[in-house]
Amino acid sequence: MIIIKLAAKMKEEGYNISSLAIAAGLHRNGISKILNGKNNGIEFDTLSKLCAALKCNVQDIIEYVEDKNSAQE
Repeated sequence: MIIIKLAAKMKEEGYNISSLAIAAGLHRNGISKILNGKNNGIEFDTLSKLCAALKCNVQDIIEYVEDKNSAQE
């Protein structure tokens, strides 16, 4: 399972959706979709822009956690 930790990193760095959109050169709607889990994926370019604006690594904004149910199969 993939966990989006973008909101926590944004808060830590003092960003809201609008300010991050400006800093990263992305659309507000795209960031909002990521935060609300309404997207089917994140392009590498988007990840790169988010990481550059937030001065972080990819694992600071997304994380893989093994699903306990799939581990038993």
